Amino acid sequence: MTMLLETVSNDHDIDAIISALSALRRASQAQRYGHVAPPQLPSKFVMASIVEGITAVLYPRPPELPFDSTDEFIASTLKTCLGGLREQVRREFALFPVDAPNEQPQPRPKDIVDAFARAIPRVRTLLDADIRAAYAGDPAAKSLDEIIFCYPGVAALIKHRLAHELYRLGVPMMARIVAEIAHSQTGIDIHPGAEIDQGFFIDHGTGVVIGETARIGKNVRLYQAVTLGAKRFDVDENGALEKGKPRHPILEDDVVIYAGATVLGRITIGRGSTIGGNVWLTHSVPPGSNITQAKARIELFDHGAGI
Repeated sequence: MTMLLETVSNDHDIDAIISALSALRRASQAQRYGHVAPPQLPSKFVMASIVEGITAVLYPRPPELPFDSTDEFIASTLKTCLGGLREQVRREFALFPVDAPNEQPQPRPKDIVDAFARAIPRVRTLLDADIRAAYAGDPAAKSLDEIIFCYPGVAALIKHRLAHELYRLGVPMMARIVAEIAHSQTGIDIHPGAEIDQGFFIDHGTGVVIGETARIGKNVRLYQAVTLGAKRFDVDENGALEKGKPRHPILEDDVVIYAGATVLGRITIGRGSTIGGNVWLTHSVPPGSNITQAKARIELFDHGAGI
């Protein structure tokens, strides 16, 4: 092994590469953290384990688990997961200190995790409605269990609803890590800030993108490759992006959007509307609309068009 490393070093000048990377790393850390030691970073690996555990708490079905010991399994798993989450939240706070309003105490990792834990039954209630909507909306579905354990849209939505709670509680990096775990596993990209009501169903799912400020009502159904994006990004007087402004669509209750449709900007899709496949939509439509491809249109975009 030593001979092999020497050969690699001689062939590729490993020492020079390490030295260059070290200098770049030190410069980056000085820019981000000043001259103090960089804090511990949150762990995507640990968060993946925590999410897997909380998913099992929501829908516990290990084959070796006797039905009468489910509560014990949930208690043990929750204790482990919430303890791990508290440490990850602590690391995010070390990276991004929270600015609390005047005369209000700084939130603590324990407070965040306690609030997250209290939200878990509500998350389960929302997910049960999502799963029933998937069963009602897909003629290929044979059972609720099949949907829970096999459907990528439900897998992504379980993680989104957990991520959204973390986002709402003020730990956006934790939320984004959970969202990217779902994205990598399912091909469905939902920003944790997106507000999604109950009865939501993503059929097939691959390529679906839902932006940060999107708002989705009850009993909405999307098919694969749908984008709910921003038409443009506003900038300030210095040319910097203005972040956090509403810029993604609002979908009212009972909307259906078919495969490949792109819906952009802070527009409203009225209740009960249907948007056909591959439609490019940048204006609001009233309730009950049926939008299909009618003719080619030319639109000009800038500052991040279509994202």
